[in-house]
Amino acid sequence: MPARPRALTPDRSARHLFGSEMRRLREAAGMSLESLAAVTKFSKSSLARFETAEAMIPPELPSMLDAAFGTDGIFEKLYALARKEIHPDQFRRRMDLETRARIIREYACQIVPGLVQTEGYARAQFEKHNPKATPNEIDELWSARASRQVLLQANPAPDLFYILDEAVIRRHFGDPAVMRAQLARLIELTETPTTVVQVLPFDHGGHALVGGTLTLMTLDSGSQVAYEESITTGTLLEDKKAVAFLQRSYDLLTAHALSPGDSAALIRSTMEALPT
Repeated sequence: MPARPRALTPDRSARHLFGSEMRRLREAAGMSLESLAAVTKFSKSSLARFETAEAMIPPELPSMLDAAFGTDGIFEKLYALARKEIHPDQFRRRMDLETRARIIREYACQIVPGLVQTEGYARAQFEKHNPKATPNEIDELWSARASRQVLLQANPAPDLFYILDEAVIRRHFGDPAVMRAQLARLIELTETPTTVVQVLPFDHGGHALVGGTLTLMTLDSGSQVAYEESITTGTLLEDKKAVAFLQRSYDLLTAHALSPGDSAALIRSTMEALPT
């Protein structure tokens, strides 16, 4: 006798509602998990976990479900809410603003910014941050990060400007193959129609932003906000004077950072020096 499907609790969260609607519409269409797996290319076990909200929804699944069930964007809308639930409260406001940003400028002192991390690098970072995390927890964290990276495929995509301390490209996360792939990704982004990456070399010395991470966002309304982040906390600043002060500090780093071409050359030499 087949096991009874696990009871769902759609009132608990947007993610639970997503899973409940996924099962309801699948059953209404007379589809088994196996048949839905054939349509979406996700495994039966993965789909079962999405239905019961045991796993974070991958960013490519909502559009597949809307196409399979003819639901006209319902799953995309539910996903827009569910994708925020894994993030701490202090980060959700930043995510809301990030989706409205037309220009994003970021200074990173130790770690590659999340929007441009490769999967291997991100997973290695999560594992270092919490060595006790289970594989499922790491999967959830990566799915959440991947959901943010969908922003890069938006039309129009925001303009991204990154200043990376040299420590970012020197500090390894994962094995050499993982780091090589991440550095190759940064080289691709050093100068494109929507991205600029500059490296701030060690020999520049100290500066006003050392020790933290700063993100400056110019929103679709034209207003500017800043987000400062430390190891476990983040602070959103919307006061014009405070943002202008941080903008000036960022502009000074832009003047002292390597050009995109020289940055690409430094990143490439770092990548080539990795052991094979």
